This record gives sequence, C-alpha cells and structure tokens, in this order.
Amino acid sequence: MARELQRASQRAHNTRAHANVREIAAISRDWDSFDSRHAKYIQHRQGTQQQVHYGGFHATPPNHNLPRDNLPRNAPIIPQGFHPPAPPARTTSPKPKFRRRDTIVPPSAASGGVPEPSPAYHLRASFLPRQLPRPQPLLVVIDLNGTLLHRPVARNPRHFVLRPLAREFLSYCLDTFHVMIWSSARPANVAAMCDELLGSPDQLRRVVAVWGRDRFGLSGEDYNSRVQCYKRLSAVWDDPAGRWNPGSWNQGNTVLIDDSKEKARSEPYNAIEIPEFLGEEKEHVLPRVHDYLNTLACQADVSTYIRVHPFKPAEKQ
Repeated sequence: MARELQRASQRAHNTRAHANVREIAAISRDWDSFDSRHAKYIQHRQGTQQQVHYGGFHATPPNHNLPRDNLPRNAPIIPQGFHPPAPPARTTSPKPKFRRRDTIVPPSAASGGVPEPSPAYHLRASFLPRQLPRPQPLLVVIDLNGTLLHRPVARNPRHFVLRPLAREFLSYCLDTFHVMIWSSARPANVAAMCDELLGSPDQLRRVVAVWGRDRFGLSGEDYNSRVQCYKRLSAVWDDPAGRWNPGSWNQGNTVLIDDSKEKARSEPYNAIEIPEFLGEEKEHVLPRVHDYLNTLACQADVSTYIRVHPFKPAEKQ
C-alpha cells in the first residue's frame, strides 16, 4: 500500500515537471520569436540615419540601434519615416514702418487754387526780344531747398548740403542784382537756411526780402498740409516793400530761379528752372545760371527772351 502511494506521488511529480518543462519551452519560443523580430527591426534600421528638418535647421534623429538592455522598459517603437512636428515658427517684432510723406496735392480754392497766366501776361511775353545797350537792374527771386541746398533729413531741418558754388553764386547776385529769397518752407526753417548760405549779417541786410510759407496765401489747413505752392510773382510786384529805388519790379525785370517750373505756373516766362539738387551734382549748373542772368540783364523784357530762349542747364548759353 505504501509502495503504491509512493509510485502515485512520483507520477504526479513527473507530470508537474513535464508541464513545467513545456511551459518553459513555450516561453523560450516566445522570447526567440521576439528576439528574431527585434533583430530584423534593428537590421532594417541600421545605417538608415537620415536628416530630419526641424523648421529651419537640420538635426539627426535619435539613435534607436541601442542594445536591448539599454532600452527603457515599455519604450515605444518609433515607426520608420516618422517626422517629429516642427516647432512653432519664431516670431520677431515687426520692423517699424516709417510713414511716407504725403503726396503733393493742389491747393484748395481758399488758397487761390491753381493759377494760370493772365491774357495780359501772354500778350506782353509774345513780343520779340530786344537787346539793350547797357544792363538794366534785375530782381532775382531765389528758391532755397532743392535749388541752392538740400535737406537730407526732413526731421532735421538744420542739416544742409550746399549745392556746389552756392555761396559764391549768391554773393555774385547780391553784388550785381537785387536779390529776394522765397521758399515754401516754414519761416523758422527759411531763417536757418539763410544763416547757412549767407556768410555775414551784412549780406542778409542786402537781401530785398525773405519770404517763407506764410507768404503764399495758404489757408490754415493747406499751410499744414503738403500742397503745391505757387509763387505768384504778381504778389511780389504788388507788395509795397518791393516798390523801392531804382523803381518798381514787373514782368520785364524779374527772374525766378527754382527747381520746379510748376511753382512759376502763373508767370512761366520769368522762370529759370534748374535741376533739383539732391546732394550730388555731376555738372555745376550755377555758373551757367550766372551767364544766363548776365544775358537777361541786357534784355528790354526778360519774359520775351525766356519765351524764345529758355534756360538749358546742359548747354552753353
């Protein structure tokens, strides 16, 4: 009886041992299968390092070909061809936008609108030029900005670049003719430009008149806006300050020097238009203006001569 119990116990032990062996074999087969799959994956990934783009710069993807012992448990397997999302684009402060200067607009009706030459003006200028035996006095009305100098920075009205020979030309005009300054700039800026051009207080005293933006008859709104300014020479001829020895000034003996002929729209045949000066000049134009003024001084009526022989800065007069 005891032997039968011993044999039964031995059979049960053997049965459990065989079951354990089968379970261990199954687990081993599972590990072998995992090892095989992992080895194939590692072999597939080996040597396939590619550059991945990260929103503007290049980076090498993480190395997944590490030994299994170094892999963290439950680490996810990154599929081939996976690209991490690009980081958000860098945001920079927008560049400051500088306000462009307003477009030049015509003056309003309250400022006199756009002038036209009168029929009487056209009639007088239509005659043939006639030369005088000796020079006559001339009133030379000279513009500043763009004509004798350039203001590179509008916000710094006291920084100027003088046109070549500007001081010499102005000194000659003061010695030879009667000179008036007329600029569309504000009076304070006109005074600063005159201080730059005129070398001494004595020269400034010899100027017949200095007019600024306040002498264009502009309305309050137009005065503070970028409107086209028109230099009506009739305003000079009718001004009491202009009527002094050697006589009154008129169409026959007044010359306007400006870089814009549009400003002389009401008296086009009294204007000498020269190229606008923007800080550099290839050919000196003021010596040609000097010679042209000397020619005009010997004309009975400057408007008749300018109509037939307008000033040409690129040619000898």
